[in-house]
Amino acid sequence: MTSITADSKSPPSAMAPFRHRAFTFLWIATVASNIGTWMHDVGAGWLMTELAPSPMLVAMVQAATTLPIFLFALLAGAIADIVDRRRLLIWVNVAMGIAAALMAALVHLQLMTPWLLLAFSFVFGTGAAFIAPAWQAIVPKLVPKEELSSAIALNSMGINISRAIGPALAGFLIVGAGLASPFLVNALSVIGIVAALWWWSSGTTARTLPPEHIGGAIRAGLRYAVYSGPLKATLVRAAAFFVFASAFWAMLPLIAREVLQGGATFYGILLTAVGAGAVVGAFLLPVIKKRLGADALVAGGTIGTAAVLLIMATVNSQVIAVIAAALAGLSWIAVLSSLNVSAQTSLPDWVRARGLSIFLTVFFGSMSLGSLGWGQVASIWDIPTALIVAALGALAVIPLTWRAHLGQGEALDLTPSMHWPEPVLATDTTPDGPVMIQVTYRVEAADREAFQALMPALADSRRQGGGYRWALMNDAADPERFVESWWEASWLDHQRHHVRVTEDSRKLQERIAALQKETTEPTVQHFVMPTASDG
Repeated sequence: MTSITADSKSPPSAMAPFRHRAFTFLWIATVASNIGTWMHDVGAGWLMTELAPSPMLVAMVQAATTLPIFLFALLAGAIADIVDRRRLLIWVNVAMGIAAALMAALVHLQLMTPWLLLAFSFVFGTGAAFIAPAWQAIVPKLVPKEELSSAIALNSMGINISRAIGPALAGFLIVGAGLASPFLVNALSVIGIVAALWWWSSGTTARTLPPEHIGGAIRAGLRYAVYSGPLKATLVRAAAFFVFASAFWAMLPLIAREVLQGGATFYGILLTAVGAGAVVGAFLLPVIKKRLGADALVAGGTIGTAAVLLIMATVNSQVIAVIAAALAGLSWIAVLSSLNVSAQTSLPDWVRARGLSIFLTVFFGSMSLGSLGWGQVASIWDIPTALIVAALGALAVIPLTWRAHLGQGEALDLTPSMHWPEPVLATDTTPDGPVMIQVTYRVEAADREAFQALMPALADSRRQGGGYRWALMNDAADPERFVESWWEASWLDHQRHHVRVTEDSRKLQERIAALQKETTEPTVQHFVMPTASDG
């Protein structure tokens, strides 16, 4: 269906991930599968304009596709962090291939209805909800860390290559072979991605602890997002962009048919122009991003998107519309790739799929909300009015969200540090109930201000790993003595916290430990709920 810390070293080549065979094979298979997906999307949008050409129903096709990702992405991310991601991807793709074949048969037999089309769109959106977090989470396993940004950009470029090919092919097939043909090709395209995933062996990570339960995994993912500054900034920028950019995607079938008086082939050409613009953008992005930075690049992409919306609303020319569509593709990949890289680099591996699912929830939730909203505006007034309002809104949010800086996670080392010693249990029985952890520090008056300034960041680190009810207390009788405490849901959750501590957290803890009074070290104690046998 995605910067490197500035130093004296040159960043890896944009094509560097293709040196890795697994990445290359999966990339090719994904492009082929996405061609089928884009053909399917064009077929669904155009089919609704024939079944019920109202702005609201046409916009609902987009909403029905994106709403399931908003509803189910977090659940899908939790599952992807618990089960084998490769097997999950295989089985979900097989199910979607079967659904596409069934849809092709219904369209061919002329049994499709508007509401049945919306139901199928919801099914495919649900499949995408389970594929997207798992797929994005396996990318770091395919390439070295220093090539991750290039791999994400190549994945984005692959999506847009398929966008350049799929819609145009769909337009020609709809005219030459009928509306069932895009859905049949989509069903066949699944074969390649399933075969590539079957061939690829991701290796198995030895588990030292039992897998999390779904509910606990979801809570852990949400807790991490709440206390991760880099991820929260990315989510703010994503919501601000996608809710207004969704007007372009929701209205495009009607722009092609009603505003510009084009047919299915012209609609495919517009989408091909979007894909071509995005492919060109993928090659330009490294140079542009190096000069502007992620924040300015996203602002520029937002301005470009607003310009496209204004052009589509005011200029009644198919040629100019195609040029504007290419600008839309370039702007889209500039924003999406920057946001995706910012999200990826904000996440350690243990919560990667869940964190990305939260990003996708915001992404597609904003797209769904926007699609329904702009469809309603177009129904009440007209399509150009909806586009103009969306363009003005996109421009307005640029200064409002400027302080939410992207790429904050790129300077962090989120690999596991494994530096915490195993907690000591007096018995062989694993305690029931929550655990309270206390860390005692001795800090001289001269270091007190620096110590307290570092503790909020440490609190966020504790909470990201599973802690709650964090507090820092100062001994009333001994001003040099501080006690940090927090709770965790169970002994098993605390053991999980031990393996989740990152190198960046370790460095923070070392800075705090360096402020200890000479000859002293922080003292760690664990407290568990007493059982009846303890009495």
